[in-house]
Amino acid sequence: MKLVSLLSFFFFFFLLFVFCSQRELGEALSTRGGHANCPPRGWNSYDSFSWIISEQEFLQNAEVVSRRLLGHGYQYVVVDFLWYRRKVPGAYTDSLGFDVIDKWGRVIPDPQRWPSSKNGKGFTEVAKKVHGMGLKFGIHVMRGISTQAVNANTPILDVSTGRAYTESGRFWYAKDIGLKDRACAWMPHGFMSVDTNLGAARAFLRSLYTQYAEWGVDFVKHDCIFGDDLNVNEITIVSEVLKELNRPILYSLSPGTSATPTMAKDVSALVNMYRITGDDWDSWGDVAAHFNVSRDFAAAHMIGDKGLRGTSWPDLDMLPIGWLTDPGSNDGPHRKSKLNLDEQRTQMTLWSMAKSPLMFGGDLRKLDSITYESRRPKEMTALASHVLHLTSCKDHKAKGWVSEVLDNELERICWKDSRRNYRPPFCLYKRKPLVTVASDDEILHKQKYQGKHHLLALDSMESCLDASPKTKLTSQELKSSLFSPCRWDANQMWELNINETLVNSYSGLCGVVKNAKANVNSGGIRSWVATGRRGEIYLSFFNLSSRKMVISAKVSDLNRVHPWRSLHQGSCTYREVWTGKDYGVAKETISLAVAKHGCALLVLRCSP
Repeated sequence: MKLVSLLSFFFFFFLLFVFCSQRELGEALSTRGGHANCPPRGWNSYDSFSWIISEQEFLQNAEVVSRRLLGHGYQYVVVDFLWYRRKVPGAYTDSLGFDVIDKWGRVIPDPQRWPSSKNGKGFTEVAKKVHGMGLKFGIHVMRGISTQAVNANTPILDVSTGRAYTESGRFWYAKDIGLKDRACAWMPHGFMSVDTNLGAARAFLRSLYTQYAEWGVDFVKHDCIFGDDLNVNEITIVSEVLKELNRPILYSLSPGTSATPTMAKDVSALVNMYRITGDDWDSWGDVAAHFNVSRDFAAAHMIGDKGLRGTSWPDLDMLPIGWLTDPGSNDGPHRKSKLNLDEQRTQMTLWSMAKSPLMFGGDLRKLDSITYESRRPKEMTALASHVLHLTSCKDHKAKGWVSEVLDNELERICWKDSRRNYRPPFCLYKRKPLVTVASDDEILHKQKYQGKHHLLALDSMESCLDASPKTKLTSQELKSSLFSPCRWDANQMWELNINETLVNSYSGLCGVVKNAKANVNSGGIRSWVATGRRGEIYLSFFNLSSRKMVISAKVSDLNRVHPWRSLHQGSCTYREVWTGKDYGVAKETISLAVAKHGCALLVLRCSP
């Protein structure tokens, strides 16, 4: 098999995209057009550097984007999470006490890794250099407020006065607004939600994004805020703040584990991008996991919907191609992508056909020298067990929970399954949260969660059902029902409603139960079709199975993308993009042999 350089693949994205006309692309690259008229394109540091990237490494990658990719629409360079964490022994992705914060409890860049941030400059100098390259600068931020700021009980800044925030005749501090029982589930030592009902909490969020604008930030990736970790109130407030700022900032949500179109409809108009999958890494299982969710969002007409100051786009996550590190690593980049050539083609083609934002994840400094090696990925195993998923409570599929009382007066909450004649295949024991020590916090929690319950797998257990995973999940991983020691955390508090929905207090989402075996099936074939800006038709075949397959499509079936035209045998010519082969006139049926995990991308030009 011929190996092709990474650079040629990366340039291919622009040729493939059917997102924008040249006029729209020009507007998207200027300040005149609406926000995110096209799915944003650029580079993100996470896949190659995890959290440890330095200012020098970041600017070196930005220079490559400016020199070689800007002309093809790649304009954003984004530094991912924990840019404020000191890289010292003991620091890792969920460590506590290693972050750099200012006197107002706001995280600021680690001056050892970001030397230009010294003397209170923040990212100002980095942003100026990025803008000087003709690019736009982005940062990753977490939900709410840092645990470190709450522990230090820092005052809240009122940006309208430049002084400490006062209301009702008193000063307000971090401990007044932080919700310890709503810590980020997969970074519990790092960040927690704020009580958005309080004016002080809203003032704190305003102070964060005002500072980002002052630094010259153009793109914010807001994490632990969507999917299982949904917090519509904070998203709404941040969106309102961004609308009021003089500086336009593109607003992106992450992560998206368990995201559904129903859930996305509540936030899509408030943002410009929102993740609809878990973290995408370089495994075939992660790639294959994107097909169903892409289909569902396309069918729901969510692609290119109305967004903040413009348009919003479902996001399939970064592209882990080239020279990478490992999730949560304190070292990197140090290895090649594990995806083979066919798998990378499949990923690129799906991302493009689904009109996902494109954020390249590999170290661009090694862009010219890297070639892909073929490796056989580990096969996913199917677990025959039930798993809990979360969805919007507006989703009709969320209804199906019933309560039943046993002979010993124990109460269970069970998921009905129509395939089993409504016999409950999955039940949880209901128990009121216990108070072991009557501390002030526990008394307040008891009042707050009146009517809510812990759910246990067995009545004798002391482990309760969590609504959100303790670690960031990849796209191929299923969120199984997770149990941990019972505590006063919102993600362990559940309420059964009269409409048969089971709602969680952490995110306001409702639980549904699915069979794990059905969810991990990534085999079969798929096909996507789209139109280009000059009337051409793009037809893609995807082979998700573990053997070579012949995939076919009838020319007459393509009429759905041109309902005003009648395509028939002999009216179209076509070629395959990846091989460059010209097939001439299309007959009644188009058929191609596609390698396992591979794809074919056809461009058809049809006469009236």
